Amino acid sequence: QVVLVESGGGLVQAGGSLRLSCAASGTIRSINDMGWYRQAPGKEREFLARITSVGSTNYADSVKGRFTISRDNAKNTVFLQMNSLKPEDTAVYYCNADVRGLYGRYNYWGQGTQVTVSS
Repeated sequence: QVVLVESGGGLVQAGGSLRLSCAASGTIRSINDMGWYRQAPGKEREFLARITSVGSTNYADSVKGRFTISRDNAKNTVFLQMNSLKPEDTAVYYCNADVRGLYGRYNYWGQGTQVTVSS
């Protein structure tokens, strides 16, 4: 019913930057929290950043000072600006959204976008 689609991943050199986007579409009354996670091969999914509907943010220690989460409520889109990228940032990045639909609230995940940081 609701689909999240990430974009903006790719290959970047260490020290470089990428900006990820995640757009939600479908039957949406409103979106509460949105967030970004990542999963590297052989590791569990890791929380990175979260933003509420009014713009309050929370970050994992591993990305504080380097990554910035933001959102455009009018476009149902969340962004992740990633600066000073390191090889250890290489992972599949997923967005997450807590969506209020017509009859209830649901949690959705995007399909993921690959970020590869070369040394």
